[in-house]
Amino acid sequence: MDGTRLARLLAGIVLVLSLLPVFAQRRAGAAQSPPNIIIILTDDMGYGDVGAYGGRFVPTPNIDRLAASGLKLTQYYSGAPICSPSRASILTGMQPGKWNFTTFLDSKKHNKDAEQIDYLNTEAPSIARFFKHSGYATGHFGKWHMGGGRDVTDAPGFVQYGFDEHASTYESPEPDPAITATNWIWSEKDSIKRWDRSRYFVDRTLDFMKRHRGQPCFVNLWPDDVHTPWVPEPETEYDGKSPVKPQEEAAFKGVLKEYDVQIGRLLDGLHELGLAENTIIIFTSDNGALPTFGGKRSGGLRGSKLSLYEGGIRMPFMICWPGRIPANRTDDRSELHATDLLPTLSKLAGVKIPESYHGDGVDRSGMLLGKPSLRKKEMFWEYGRNDVAYNYPKNNDRSPRLAVRSGEWKLLMDADGTRLELYNIVKDSAETTNLEATEEKLTKELSAKLVDWWKSLPKLGDN
Repeated sequence: MDGTRLARLLAGIVLVLSLLPVFAQRRAGAAQSPPNIIIILTDDMGYGDVGAYGGRFVPTPNIDRLAASGLKLTQYYSGAPICSPSRASILTGMQPGKWNFTTFLDSKKHNKDAEQIDYLNTEAPSIARFFKHSGYATGHFGKWHMGGGRDVTDAPGFVQYGFDEHASTYESPEPDPAITATNWIWSEKDSIKRWDRSRYFVDRTLDFMKRHRGQPCFVNLWPDDVHTPWVPEPETEYDGKSPVKPQEEAAFKGVLKEYDVQIGRLLDGLHELGLAENTIIIFTSDNGALPTFGGKRSGGLRGSKLSLYEGGIRMPFMICWPGRIPANRTDDRSELHATDLLPTLSKLAGVKIPESYHGDGVDRSGMLLGKPSLRKKEMFWEYGRNDVAYNYPKNNDRSPRLAVRSGEWKLLMDADGTRLELYNIVKDSAETTNLEATEEKLTKELSAKLVDWWKSLPKLGDN
Protein backbone atom coordinates (compact mmCIF):
# COMPACT_ATOMS: atom_id res chain seq x y z
CA MET A 1 0.00 0.00 0.00
CA ASP A 2 1.46 3.35 -1.02
CA GLY A 3 1.77 6.28 1.33
CA THR A 4 -1.17 8.19 -0.14
CA ARG A 5 -3.63 5.29 0.27
CA LEU A 6 -2.36 4.61 3.79
CA ALA A 7 -2.83 8.25 4.74
CA ARG A 8 -6.40 8.22 3.40
CA LEU A 9 -7.17 5.02 5.33
CA LEU A 10 -5.81 6.45 8.56
CA ALA A 11 -7.76 9.66 8.03
CA GLY A 12 -10.95 7.65 7.53
CA ILE A 13 -10.32 5.69 10.73
CA VAL A 14 -9.72 8.90 12.66
CA LEU A 15 -12.95 10.37 11.27
CA VAL A 16 -15.01 7.31 12.28
CA LEU A 17 -13.48 7.29 15.76
CA SER A 18 -14.20 10.97 16.18
CA LEU A 19 -17.86 10.43 15.29
CA LEU A 20 -18.44 7.52 17.66
CA PRO A 21 -19.21 9.77 20.65
CA VAL A 22 -21.72 11.68 18.51
CA PHE A 23 -23.48 8.47 17.43
CA ALA A 24 -23.48 7.23 21.02
CA GLN A 25 -24.93 10.50 22.23
CA ARG A 26 -27.66 10.34 19.60
CA ARG A 27 -28.53 6.78 20.55
CA ALA A 28 -28.61 7.74 24.23
CA GLY A 29 -30.75 10.75 23.43
CA ALA A 30 -33.19 8.61 21.49
CA ALA A 31 -33.37 6.09 24.32
CA GLN A 32 -33.99 8.85 26.84
CA SER A 33 -36.56 10.80 24.84
CA PRO A 34 -39.56 11.53 27.08
CA PRO A 35 -42.43 9.08 26.64
CA ASN A 36 -45.83 10.04 25.34
CA ILE A 37 -48.53 9.50 27.94
CA ILE A 38 -52.18 8.65 27.34
CA ILE A 39 -54.56 8.31 30.29
CA ILE A 40 -57.71 6.50 29.15
CA LEU A 41 -60.33 7.28 31.78
CA THR A 42 -63.45 5.26 31.05
CA ASP A 43 -66.72 6.59 32.43
CA ASP A 44 -68.58 4.37 34.95
CA MET A 45 -66.75 1.14 34.06
CA GLY A 46 -67.18 -1.52 36.71
CA TYR A 47 -64.41 -3.74 38.05
CA GLY A 48 -65.98 -6.73 36.33
CA ASP A 49 -66.83 -5.26 32.93
CA VAL A 50 -63.89 -6.43 30.81
CA GLY A 51 -62.43 -9.83 30.10
CA ALA A 52 -59.08 -9.15 31.77
CA TYR A 53 -60.95 -8.76 35.07
CA GLY A 54 -63.28 -11.70 34.58
CA GLY A 55 -66.01 -9.86 32.67
CA ARG A 56 -68.27 -12.05 30.54
CA PHE A 57 -70.66 -9.55 29.01
CA VAL A 58 -68.95 -9.42 25.61
CA PRO A 59 -65.40 -10.25 24.50
CA THR A 60 -63.04 -7.28 25.01
CA PRO A 61 -59.92 -8.45 23.15
CA ASN A 62 -58.49 -4.99 22.52
CA ILE A 63 -58.77 -3.77 26.10
CA ASP A 64 -57.36 -7.12 27.20
CA ARG A 65 -54.36 -6.46 24.92
CA LEU A 66 -53.29 -3.78 27.38
CA ALA A 67 -53.14 -6.33 30.18
CA ALA A 68 -51.25 -8.79 27.99
CA SER A 69 -48.68 -6.18 26.99
CA GLY A 70 -48.27 -4.59 30.39
CA LEU A 71 -49.20 -4.62 34.07
CA LYS A 72 -52.64 -5.27 35.55
CA LEU A 73 -53.35 -4.08 39.08
CA THR A 74 -56.16 -5.43 41.23
CA GLN A 75 -55.69 -2.89 44.04
CA TYR A 76 -56.17 0.43 42.22
CA TYR A 77 -58.51 3.00 43.75
CA SER A 78 -60.22 6.03 42.29
CA GLY A 79 -60.35 9.25 44.27
CA ALA A 80 -64.14 9.15 44.70
CA PRO A 81 -67.17 7.02 43.79
CA ILE A 82 -68.51 9.71 41.44
CA CYS A 83 -67.11 11.48 38.39
CA SER A 84 -66.26 15.12 39.20
CA PRO A 85 -64.19 14.56 42.36
CA SER A 86 -62.55 11.43 40.97
CA ARG A 87 -61.40 13.37 37.90
CA ALA A 88 -60.14 16.24 40.05
CA SER A 89 -58.02 13.80 42.06
CA ILE A 90 -56.22 12.68 38.88
CA LEU A 91 -55.71 16.19 37.52
CA THR A 92 -54.45 17.68 40.79
CA GLY A 93 -52.89 14.69 42.55
CA MET A 94 -54.78 15.85 45.64
CA GLN A 95 -57.79 14.78 47.63
CA PRO A 96 -60.74 16.36 45.78
CA GLY A 97 -62.28 17.59 49.03
CA LYS A 98 -59.36 19.98 49.36
CA TRP A 99 -60.81 21.82 46.35
CA ASN A 100 -64.42 21.49 47.53
CA PHE A 101 -65.37 18.66 45.19
CA THR A 102 -67.69 16.18 46.88
CA THR A 103 -70.05 14.85 44.19
CA PHE A 104 -70.83 15.41 40.51
CA LEU A 105 -71.13 19.03 39.37
CA ASP A 106 -74.58 20.09 38.25
CA SER A 107 -76.56 23.31 38.43
CA LYS A 108 -75.54 26.09 40.78
CA LYS A 109 -78.40 25.18 43.11
CA HIS A 110 -77.37 21.53 43.20
CA ASN A 111 -73.76 22.46 43.87
CA LYS A 112 -74.76 24.77 46.69
CA ASP A 113 -77.02 22.10 48.20
CA ALA A 114 -74.14 19.64 47.99
CA GLU A 115 -71.83 22.13 49.72
CA GLN A 116 -69.38 22.25 46.85
CA ILE A 117 -68.00 24.64 44.25
CA ASP A 118 -69.18 25.22 40.65
CA TYR A 119 -65.82 24.56 38.98
CA LEU A 120 -62.21 23.70 39.75
CA ASN A 121 -60.22 26.65 40.99
CA THR A 122 -57.54 27.62 38.44
CA GLU A 123 -55.09 27.93 41.33
CA ALA A 124 -55.32 24.17 41.76
CA PRO A 125 -52.30 22.24 40.48
CA SER A 126 -52.68 20.44 37.16
CA ILE A 127 -50.73 17.49 35.83
CA ALA A 128 -51.24 18.88 32.32
CA ARG A 129 -49.73 22.21 33.33
CA PHE A 130 -46.68 20.49 34.84
CA PHE A 131 -46.11 18.46 31.68
CA LYS A 132 -46.67 21.48 29.43
CA HIS A 133 -44.04 23.45 31.33
CA SER A 134 -41.63 20.55 30.68
CA GLY A 135 -42.06 20.75 26.92
CA TYR A 136 -45.02 18.44 26.37
CA ALA A 137 -47.90 19.08 23.98
CA THR A 138 -51.05 18.60 26.03
CA GLY A 139 -54.52 17.56 24.93
CA HIS A 140 -57.83 16.70 26.54
CA PHE A 141 -60.29 14.71 24.45
CA GLY A 142 -63.48 13.57 26.12
CA LYS A 143 -65.49 14.24 29.24
CA TRP A 144 -64.33 16.94 31.66
CA HIS A 145 -67.05 17.51 34.29
CA MET A 146 -64.92 19.74 36.50
CA GLY A 147 -66.81 22.91 35.62
CA GLY A 148 -69.21 24.20 32.98
CA GLY A 149 -72.58 23.13 31.63
CA ARG A 150 -76.16 23.81 32.70
CA ASP A 151 -76.28 27.28 34.29
CA VAL A 152 -72.56 27.40 35.14
CA THR A 153 -71.44 29.71 32.33
CA ASP A 154 -68.37 31.27 33.94
CA ALA A 155 -66.16 28.19 34.25
CA PRO A 156 -62.52 28.72 33.17
CA GLY A 157 -61.38 27.36 29.80
CA PHE A 158 -59.08 24.40 29.20
CA VAL A 159 -56.02 26.53 28.53
CA GLN A 160 -56.11 27.74 32.13
CA TYR A 161 -55.54 24.16 33.28
CA GLY A 162 -52.60 23.64 30.93
CA PHE A 163 -54.17 22.08 27.83
CA ASP A 164 -53.08 23.12 24.35
CA GLU A 165 -56.03 21.46 22.58
CA HIS A 166 -59.35 19.97 23.59
CA ALA A 167 -62.59 18.44 22.41
CA SER A 168 -65.10 17.94 25.17
CA THR A 169 -68.70 17.22 26.04
CA TYR A 170 -71.56 19.33 27.35
CA GLU A 171 -70.28 19.19 30.92
CA SER A 172 -67.28 21.39 30.18
CA PRO A 173 -66.49 25.10 29.77
CA GLU A 174 -66.04 24.74 25.98
CA PRO A 175 -68.28 21.97 24.62
CA ASP A 176 -67.45 20.68 21.15
CA PRO A 177 -70.31 21.66 18.76
CA ALA A 178 -69.94 18.36 16.89
CA ILE A 179 -71.30 16.52 19.94
CA THR A 180 -73.38 19.27 21.55
CA ALA A 181 -75.76 20.57 18.88
CA THR A 182 -78.29 21.36 21.59
CA ASN A 183 -77.93 22.64 25.11
CA TRP A 184 -77.76 19.18 26.61
CA ILE A 185 -75.46 16.19 27.07
CA TRP A 186 -76.41 14.60 23.73
CA SER A 187 -79.11 14.76 21.09
CA GLU A 188 -80.09 13.21 17.79
CA LYS A 189 -79.09 16.49 16.13
CA ASP A 190 -75.40 16.03 16.99
CA SER A 191 -73.27 15.57 13.87
CA ILE A 192 -71.24 12.98 15.78
CA LYS A 193 -73.85 10.53 17.02
CA ARG A 194 -73.88 9.12 20.54
CA TRP A 195 -72.56 5.72 19.42
CA ASP A 196 -69.65 7.32 17.54
CA ARG A 197 -68.30 9.50 20.33
CA SER A 198 -65.52 7.17 21.41
CA ARG A 199 -64.41 6.88 17.78
CA TYR A 200 -64.38 10.68 17.57
CA PHE A 201 -62.24 11.07 20.69
CA VAL A 202 -59.81 8.39 19.50
CA ASP A 203 -59.55 10.14 16.13
CA ARG A 204 -58.83 13.46 17.83
CA THR A 205 -56.16 11.82 20.00
CA LEU A 206 -54.38 10.18 17.06
CA ASP A 207 -54.55 13.36 14.98
CA PHE A 208 -53.11 15.38 17.86
CA MET A 209 -50.22 12.97 18.32
CA LYS A 210 -49.55 12.76 14.59
CA ARG A 211 -49.24 16.55 14.38
CA HIS A 212 -46.87 16.61 17.37
CA ARG A 213 -44.66 13.64 16.47
CA GLY A 214 -41.53 15.65 17.13
CA GLN A 215 -42.70 16.55 20.63
CA PRO A 216 -43.72 14.36 23.58
CA CYS A 217 -47.48 14.35 24.15
CA PHE A 218 -49.59 14.17 27.28
CA VAL A 219 -53.19 13.26 26.50
CA ASN A 220 -56.31 12.78 28.58
CA LEU A 221 -58.49 10.43 26.53
CA TRP A 222 -61.61 10.51 28.70
CA PRO A 223 -64.58 9.08 26.75
CA ASP A 224 -68.11 9.23 28.15
CA ASP A 225 -68.62 5.54 27.39
CA VAL A 226 -69.70 3.35 29.16
CA HIS A 227 -71.93 5.83 31.04
CA THR A 228 -75.68 5.58 30.57
CA PRO A 229 -77.73 6.12 28.49
CA TRP A 230 -76.39 3.30 26.36
CA VAL A 231 -77.15 4.10 22.76
CA PRO A 232 -75.70 1.48 20.41
CA GLU A 233 -75.71 2.05 16.68
CA PRO A 234 -79.35 1.52 15.56
CA GLU A 235 -78.52 -0.96 12.81
CA THR A 236 -76.96 -3.38 15.30
CA GLU A 237 -79.16 -6.27 16.38
CA TYR A 238 -79.04 -7.89 19.82
CA ASP A 239 -80.58 -11.29 20.43
CA GLY A 240 -83.06 -10.68 17.65
CA LYS A 241 -84.58 -7.68 19.42
CA SER A 242 -84.27 -4.15 18.11
CA PRO A 243 -84.30 -1.42 19.19
CA VAL A 244 -82.93 -1.94 22.67
CA LYS A 245 -83.74 0.28 25.61
CA PRO A 246 -80.88 2.55 26.80
CA GLN A 247 -80.83 1.13 30.34
CA GLU A 248 -80.94 -2.60 29.64
CA GLU A 249 -78.12 -5.10 29.52
CA ALA A 250 -78.36 -5.68 25.77
CA ALA A 251 -77.68 -1.99 25.14
CA PHE A 252 -74.73 -2.04 27.54
CA LYS A 253 -73.23 -5.00 25.70
CA GLY A 254 -73.50 -3.18 22.39
CA VAL A 255 -71.81 -0.07 23.72
CA LEU A 256 -69.05 -2.05 25.46
CA LYS A 257 -68.35 -4.05 22.31
CA GLU A 258 -67.97 -0.89 20.23
CA TYR A 259 -65.87 0.76 22.93
CA ASP A 260 -63.45 -2.15 22.78
CA VAL A 261 -63.22 -1.71 18.99
CA GLN A 262 -62.22 1.92 19.46
CA ILE A 263 -59.52 1.06 22.00
CA GLY A 264 -58.18 -1.31 19.35
CA ARG A 265 -58.18 1.51 16.80
CA LEU A 266 -56.15 3.63 19.22
CA LEU A 267 -53.56 0.90 19.75
CA ASP A 268 -53.29 0.14 16.03
CA GLY A 269 -53.10 3.84 15.21
CA LEU A 270 -50.18 4.36 17.56
CA HIS A 271 -48.32 1.48 15.89
CA GLU A 272 -48.98 2.96 12.45
CA LEU A 273 -47.60 6.31 13.61
CA GLY A 274 -44.50 4.63 15.03
CA LEU A 275 -45.34 5.91 18.51
CA ALA A 276 -46.34 2.73 20.33
CA GLU A 277 -42.88 1.82 21.60
CA ASN A 278 -42.45 5.01 23.58
CA THR A 279 -45.97 5.64 24.77
CA ILE A 280 -47.23 4.94 28.28
CA ILE A 281 -50.90 3.95 28.14
CA ILE A 282 -53.04 3.79 31.25
CA PHE A 283 -56.52 2.31 31.13
CA THR A 284 -58.85 2.76 34.11
CA SER A 285 -62.25 4.12 35.19
CA ASP A 286 -63.40 7.16 37.14
CA ASN A 287 -65.73 5.21 39.45
CA GLY A 288 -67.86 2.10 39.68
CA ALA A 289 -70.74 0.90 37.57
CA LEU A 290 -74.45 1.73 37.80
CA PRO A 291 -76.60 -0.23 37.16
CA THR A 292 -74.56 -3.31 38.06
CA PHE A 293 -77.03 -5.98 36.85
CA GLY A 294 -77.16 -7.73 40.15
CA GLY A 295 -73.54 -7.01 41.00
CA LYS A 296 -72.11 -8.63 37.87
CA ARG A 297 -70.49 -5.41 36.72
CA SER A 298 -68.80 -4.97 40.12
CA GLY A 299 -66.93 -8.25 39.71
CA GLY A 300 -67.93 -9.74 43.05
CA LEU A 301 -67.25 -6.56 45.00
CA ARG A 302 -69.88 -4.94 47.16
CA GLY A 303 -71.31 -1.62 46.09
CA SER A 304 -71.57 0.49 42.97
CA LYS A 305 -71.08 4.01 41.74
CA LEU A 306 -72.00 6.43 44.58
CA SER A 307 -70.75 3.95 47.19
CA LEU A 308 -67.53 3.83 49.21
CA TYR A 309 -67.67 0.05 49.25
CA GLU A 310 -65.12 -1.54 46.92
CA GLY A 311 -67.48 -1.70 43.96
CA GLY A 312 -67.61 2.10 43.89
CA ILE A 313 -63.91 2.90 44.19
CA ARG A 314 -61.80 -0.15 43.26
CA MET A 315 -61.28 0.07 39.52
CA PRO A 316 -59.65 -1.86 36.70
CA PHE A 317 -56.17 -0.51 36.00
CA MET A 318 -53.80 -1.52 33.23
CA ILE A 319 -50.58 0.19 32.18
CA CYS A 320 -48.20 -0.66 29.36
CA TRP A 321 -44.90 0.80 28.19
CA PRO A 322 -43.05 -1.59 25.88
CA GLY A 323 -39.61 -2.55 27.10
CA ARG A 324 -39.96 -0.70 30.37
CA ILE A 325 -43.00 -2.14 32.15
CA PRO A 326 -42.94 -5.96 32.25
CA ALA A 327 -45.58 -7.53 30.02
CA ASN A 328 -48.41 -9.87 30.93
CA ARG A 329 -48.03 -9.45 34.69
CA THR A 330 -50.64 -9.10 37.41
CA ASP A 331 -49.94 -7.44 40.75
CA ASP A 332 -52.56 -8.48 43.32
CA ARG A 333 -51.08 -6.74 46.33
CA SER A 334 -49.58 -3.34 45.47
CA GLU A 335 -52.04 -0.54 46.14
CA LEU A 336 -52.26 2.51 43.87
CA HIS A 337 -54.44 5.58 44.34
CA ALA A 338 -55.58 8.06 41.69
CA THR A 339 -53.62 10.84 43.38
CA ASP A 340 -50.45 8.79 42.82
CA LEU A 341 -50.63 9.23 39.05
CA LEU A 342 -49.28 12.79 39.07
CA PRO A 343 -46.03 12.12 40.96
CA THR A 344 -45.60 8.67 39.39
CA LEU A 345 -46.00 9.73 35.76
CA SER A 346 -43.88 12.82 36.40
CA LYS A 347 -41.07 10.58 37.64
CA LEU A 348 -41.36 8.20 34.68
CA ALA A 349 -41.32 11.08 32.22
CA GLY A 350 -38.64 13.17 33.93
CA VAL A 351 -41.09 16.03 34.48
CA LYS A 352 -40.11 18.44 37.24
CA ILE A 353 -42.75 19.10 39.86
CA PRO A 354 -42.63 22.61 41.38
CA GLU A 355 -41.23 22.77 44.89
CA SER A 356 -44.37 24.60 45.97
CA TYR A 357 -46.54 21.60 45.10
CA HIS A 358 -47.73 19.50 48.02
CA GLY A 359 -49.90 16.68 46.76
CA ASP A 360 -51.48 13.70 48.44
CA GLY A 361 -50.09 11.10 46.06
CA VAL A 362 -47.02 8.87 46.33
CA ASP A 363 -44.45 8.15 43.63
CA ARG A 364 -45.18 4.53 42.71
CA SER A 365 -42.97 4.35 39.62
CA GLY A 366 -40.79 1.60 41.08
CA MET A 367 -43.83 -0.60 41.61
CA LEU A 368 -45.08 -0.05 38.07
CA LEU A 369 -41.65 -0.85 36.66
CA GLY A 370 -41.70 -4.29 38.24
CA LYS A 371 -41.02 -4.04 41.97
CA PRO A 372 -44.26 -4.78 43.87
CA SER A 373 -44.59 -2.91 47.15
CA LEU A 374 -47.20 -1.86 49.66
CA ARG A 375 -48.37 1.74 49.68
CA LYS A 376 -47.17 3.09 53.00
CA LYS A 377 -49.51 6.06 53.02
CA GLU A 378 -53.14 5.73 54.04
CA MET A 379 -55.94 6.44 51.56
CA PHE A 380 -59.00 8.50 52.47
CA TRP A 381 -62.38 9.08 50.84
CA GLU A 382 -65.53 11.05 51.45
CA TYR A 383 -68.87 10.96 49.70
CA GLY A 384 -71.46 13.20 51.21
CA ARG A 385 -71.88 16.15 53.54
CA ASN A 386 -75.66 16.16 54.05
CA ASP A 387 -78.86 14.27 53.29
CA VAL A 388 -79.85 16.48 50.36
CA ALA A 389 -77.43 15.31 47.69
CA TYR A 390 -76.13 12.01 49.04
CA ASN A 391 -79.04 9.64 49.52
CA TYR A 392 -77.85 7.08 47.00
CA PRO A 393 -77.48 4.26 46.23
CA LYS A 394 -80.19 2.50 48.17
CA ASN A 395 -80.24 -0.71 50.21
CA ASN A 396 -77.13 -2.80 50.84
CA ASP A 397 -74.89 -0.81 48.49
CA ARG A 398 -75.31 2.46 50.36
CA SER A 399 -72.15 2.96 52.36
CA PRO A 400 -71.20 5.28 55.20
CA ARG A 401 -69.89 8.63 53.96
CA LEU A 402 -66.23 8.40 54.94
CA ALA A 403 -63.62 5.68 54.47
CA VAL A 404 -59.94 4.99 55.08
CA ARG A 405 -57.73 2.18 53.78
CA SER A 406 -54.72 1.45 55.99
CA GLY A 407 -52.70 -1.56 54.95
CA GLU A 408 -55.00 -4.57 54.81
CA TRP A 409 -57.74 -2.77 56.77
CA LYS A 410 -60.57 -0.55 55.62
CA LEU A 411 -62.83 1.41 57.93
CA LEU A 412 -66.04 3.21 56.96
CA MET A 413 -68.11 5.57 59.08
CA ASP A 414 -70.31 8.63 59.00
CA ALA A 415 -68.83 11.96 60.01
CA ASP A 416 -70.71 11.94 63.32
CA GLY A 417 -68.98 8.71 64.34
CA THR A 418 -71.88 6.38 63.64
CA ARG A 419 -72.26 3.43 61.25
CA LEU A 420 -68.78 2.09 61.95
CA GLU A 421 -67.70 -0.76 59.68
CA LEU A 422 -64.27 -2.43 59.66
CA TYR A 423 -63.12 -4.98 57.11
CA ASN A 424 -59.93 -6.88 56.42
CA ILE A 425 -60.04 -5.90 52.78
CA VAL A 426 -57.32 -8.34 51.73
CA LYS A 427 -59.15 -11.38 53.14
CA ASP A 428 -62.66 -9.99 52.64
CA SER A 429 -62.73 -7.87 49.49
CA ALA A 430 -66.51 -8.34 49.26
CA GLU A 431 -66.90 -6.60 52.63
CA THR A 432 -69.17 -9.24 54.14
CA THR A 433 -67.86 -9.44 57.73
CA ASN A 434 -67.84 -6.29 59.85
CA LEU A 435 -65.07 -6.66 62.47
CA GLU A 436 -65.74 -3.36 64.24
CA ALA A 437 -66.87 -5.07 67.46
CA THR A 438 -64.00 -7.58 67.66
CA GLU A 439 -61.20 -5.18 66.64
CA GLU A 440 -62.00 -2.37 69.06
CA LYS A 441 -58.49 -0.92 69.34
CA LEU A 442 -57.97 -0.77 65.57
CA THR A 443 -61.45 0.64 65.04
CA LYS A 444 -60.79 3.42 67.55
CA GLU A 445 -57.41 4.23 65.99
CA LEU A 446 -58.64 4.37 62.39
CA SER A 447 -61.85 6.22 63.21
CA ALA A 448 -59.83 8.92 64.98
CA LYS A 449 -57.58 9.30 61.95
CA LEU A 450 -60.57 9.43 59.63
CA VAL A 451 -62.35 12.09 61.65
CA ASP A 452 -59.20 14.20 61.90
CA TRP A 453 -58.71 13.95 58.15
CA TRP A 454 -62.29 14.93 57.39
CA LYS A 455 -62.16 17.88 59.77
CA SER A 456 -59.01 19.10 58.00
CA LEU A 457 -60.84 19.49 54.70
CA PRO A 458 -62.03 23.00 53.80
CA LYS A 459 -65.79 23.52 53.92
CA LEU A 460 -67.67 26.13 51.93
CA GLY A 461 -68.41 29.04 54.22
CA ASP A 462 -65.28 28.53 56.33
CA ASN A 463 -63.34 31.69 56.99
